[in-house]
Amino acid sequence: MIAFGMDLFDFFMVWVIVPALSITVVFCFIRLVRGPSLPDRIVAVDKLSGVAVGMMAAYAVATDNSVFLDVALVVALITFLGTIGFAYYIDRRS
Repeated sequence: MIAFGMDLFDFFMVWVIVPALSITVVFCFIRLVRGPSLPDRIVAVDKLSGVAVGMMAAYAVATDNSVFLDVALVVALITFLGTIGFAYYIDRRS
């Protein structure tokens, strides 16, 4: 039953999107801690930043505030550059 004052978008945001992103964060932290190698940990951190970008985008849509989309874009670009740097490091190390 949908509570009073909550439309379908708010219901979907609260009961589907936020729990799905939260479960993804838990699984990424598990991979980050238990990852047997450095590339596994790098992929986990990259996925965590992707989930953070998704959370920022969901929050921006929910609050109708586009500033968070700009922040999400900057985080995504910095994460991409960091992943490329780690890939270069791993390639040169072996």
